[in-house]
Amino acid sequence: MAEFLLNLLHSFDATLRVATPLVFCAMAGLFSERSGVIDISLEGKMLAAAFAAAATAAVTGSAWLALGAGIAISVALALLHGFACITHRGDQVVSGVAINILVSGLTVVLGIAWFQRGGQTPSVTGDARFAPIALPGAEAISGVPLLGPLYSDLLSGHNLLVYLAFAAVPLTWWVVYRTRFGLRLRAVGENPGAVDTAGISVAFLRYRAVLCAGVLCGFAGTYLSIAQNAAFVREMTAGQGYIALAALIFGKWRPVPAMLACLMFGFLDAVAIRLQGVVLPVIGPIPVQLIQALPYVLTVVLLAGFIGRAVAPKAIGKAYVKER
Repeated sequence: MAEFLLNLLHSFDATLRVATPLVFCAMAGLFSERSGVIDISLEGKMLAAAFAAAATAAVTGSAWLALGAGIAISVALALLHGFACITHRGDQVVSGVAINILVSGLTVVLGIAWFQRGGQTPSVTGDARFAPIALPGAEAISGVPLLGPLYSDLLSGHNLLVYLAFAAVPLTWWVVYRTRFGLRLRAVGENPGAVDTAGISVAFLRYRAVLCAGVLCGFAGTYLSIAQNAAFVREMTAGQGYIALAALIFGKWRPVPAMLACLMFGFLDAVAIRLQGVVLPVIGPIPVQLIQALPYVLTVVLLAGFIGRAVAPKAIGKAYVKER
C-alpha cells in the first residue's frame, strides 16, 4: 500500500510538471477567445518561444534573457495574428494555422543555420536554466509520514515557472471577472457592437487580449526548452498547444475548469510514462507507441463523452466591421 501511494505521489508530481505549459497555453487561449479571436496559433507561438529561449540561453547563458526572448517572439507572432484577423479581418483559423506552419519550418531552418545540430540547439546548464526551488522547511519535514512527502516531493522542488503557471489561474480569473478590462473583454466576445456603441475600441481590446495570450505562450515555450528540458528539439511542443485549446473548450472558457482539464491530461501523460515497459500477464509487454498515444486518445474520448454542451463566446471567429 505504501509503495502504491508513493508511486501515485510521484505521478502527481510529474503531473504538475507536464501540465505547466498546458496551463499557460490554456490561460492564453482564454484571453484571446474570450475577446472573440480564435487562437489556433497557440502551438506555433509556444514552439517559437521555446526555440528563441533555448537559442538565447545557449548564447548568453542567462535564463532571464531567454525568458524575455521567448516572450518577445511570442508577442510578435500574437500581434501578427491580430494584424491579420483584427485589422484586416482575415480568417482567424487560417491565420493561426499559417503561423503554426511557418514556425514549424522556420525553427528547424534557423536551428540548422545557427547551430548545425539538425534543428536543435546546444544543451544549457547552470544559470541558463530555471532550477528547482526548495520551499522553506521541505528538507526538515521530508521524513514525516504522509505530510513530509506531500510537501517536500509534491509541492516543493519545482522551478519558478511551474509556480507561476498555477498562480496565473487565479490571476486570470481575477482579471477576467473582477476588473473593468475583464468585463469589457467578455463583452467584446459576446457583443462587439454594443461595446463599440459605448465608445470603446473593439480592435484595441482585442489587440490587448492577443497580447496577453502572446505573453503567456512565451512563458509556456520557455518552460519547455530551458526548464522542463535543457535544449530545443524540433517539434518539441508535440501538439500541446492543440491539447491546451481542447482543455479550454472542455473547461467552457473558464480558468479553473480549464486548469483541471490540463491537469487531467498531465496525469494521463505521467501515468503513460510509468506504464512503459510494463508486462501484462496475458498480453505481454505493452507497445511503447500505444502508451505514448494513450493520453491523446483518452483526452479525445473524454472531450467527446463528458464535455456536454460548451457554449463559446457568441462573437468568436467573427471579424467586427464598424457600422458607419
